[in-house]
Amino acid sequence: MEKRQFGKTDMQVSLLGFGGAEIGYEEADEKTVARLLGSALDAGLNVIDTAECYRESEELIGKTVAHRRGEFYLFTKCGHPHGAESGANWSPDSLLETIARSLRRLRTDRVDLVQLHSCPEAVLRKGNAIAALQTGREKGLTRYIGYSGDSHAARYAAECGAFDSLQVSINIADQEAIELSLPAARKNQMGVIAKRPIANVAWKDGHKPANSYSHVYWDRLRKLHYPFLENADLEESISRAVRFTLSVPGVHTAIVGTQNPVHWAENARLVEEGSLGKEDFAQIRERWEEVAPKTWIGQT
Repeated sequence: MEKRQFGKTDMQVSLLGFGGAEIGYEEADEKTVARLLGSALDAGLNVIDTAECYRESEELIGKTVAHRRGEFYLFTKCGHPHGAESGANWSPDSLLETIARSLRRLRTDRVDLVQLHSCPEAVLRKGNAIAALQTGREKGLTRYIGYSGDSHAARYAAECGAFDSLQVSINIADQEAIELSLPAARKNQMGVIAKRPIANVAWKDGHKPANSYSHVYWDRLRKLHYPFLENADLEESISRAVRFTLSVPGVHTAIVGTQNPVHWAENARLVEEGSLGKEDFAQIRERWEEVAPKTWIGQT
């Protein structure tokens, strides 16, 4: 799989990366995760992205692929030490303690990237949370530090110059970041990770998804009414959607989650055609600019 230089870091990241939220929230078993991650690495992916609050995700990753640690870059996130449902803790002591806990769970002595996870702009501006990650980097707990989040907090994170990377929502139904935060990320030579790159495939069943997590994108896509979602088969529409995300200037890798090991070979094949053509990319951007109101902000 094609690799891209990840900002000003020394990492060459694969176009697609593995997102570890689903295996945690869907309570995947260890055997399934071993097959899943093994197939992802075998398909050429070299990025695994997770977070302390994705339930058992870190533990499952550590148990199943720690023996292949030299084959991939390992990213995690901090700020919600007791799970996303229990609220955040941005104190430096808590952040450093949970980074150390993540290393134990992941069975490694260092991760490649630690990211503040949806940290509010007001907290970022105080500087203590950022300083905690910088301390973690100085102690050798992580090689690089980043921010994962959306909207104006993501813009501040991109502009402030403290971070090596930005993880932000970018897809056919979520394009706020393209003008709000990515210009600053490019200027500061940040590595950019696109989350939700295929908009949760909210259109796949032809009706509103049962999972409320996808409802915002379903509603937006009905108003955007992209012709390629109406006239193409599912594989073709997914390919066009992910290739749109990977064609956005400044994006280096797109994080995709799944519980089906077979999907990784399929996903790798979907991006083989490379970036979307200029005309197709422009049509999607123009439709967004025509339809999307200012209230369509990035989805965390």
